[in-house]
Amino acid sequence: MKAKLFEERLRELPAGISPVVDYQETDRLLLMDLTAANTQLSPEILADTKLFSDWVDQLLEKNEARYGIGGYAEHRTIYSRSAVFDGEEEPRRFHLGIDIWGEAGTAVHAPLAGIVHSLGFNDAFGDYGATLILEHRLGDLTVHSLYGHLSLASIRDKREGEEIAQGDWIAAFGIPEENGHWPPHLHFQLIFDMEGWKGDYPGVCRFSERERYLANCPDPDLLLHMMQYATAPASH
Repeated sequence: MKAKLFEERLRELPAGISPVVDYQETDRLLLMDLTAANTQLSPEILADTKLFSDWVDQLLEKNEARYGIGGYAEHRTIYSRSAVFDGEEEPRRFHLGIDIWGEAGTAVHAPLAGIVHSLGFNDAFGDYGATLILEHRLGDLTVHSLYGHLSLASIRDKREGEEIAQGDWIAAFGIPEENGHWPPHLHFQLIFDMEGWKGDYPGVCRFSERERYLANCPDPDLLLHMMQYATAPASH
């Protein structure tokens, strides 16, 4: 129900939605597959952040793509690289955001006006690293946008409650040493109810809990409008 109301509120916005990252419709966006179907992603690559980063860079270069993109509601095997996602009964493998893979330092902008809800540095191996969460009010609806794997310097001066204008530069992609030890990318996620979380919120859930989390975390492409331009790689 909230997702439909959210779509209605977005259609009513007089200023529309601003891009989260800079891109032109002529830029190639590469659809990234991080499931078990991608047999190129070996355990050796996933265990080594440098090898993983090189793999992403080479894939983008080979396909002449500015960004790699994808991952919403994707059941991924890559989270086996980190104990952050382990669980005694069931590990977390179901992705709740959209990832945009690109160069460290890539600028991130606010798609809507809002305020800084919270900030965090989730520095465990495989976690978000530097994290920013914005709160947006759309009439009677509140939605939050989460930006993970950021540059620490880019969020250092942000403060909770700070007003953010639509289109403002808000952060930049971080390097592995400060982004949770991942290849440079942005994890972008929408959340209705923060459920008491600050500076963090699960971006990956257990498969058995997916319906609850998907109801609270609508498709980020409602704001990004990028997936329609994503194309599959020439080959894995």
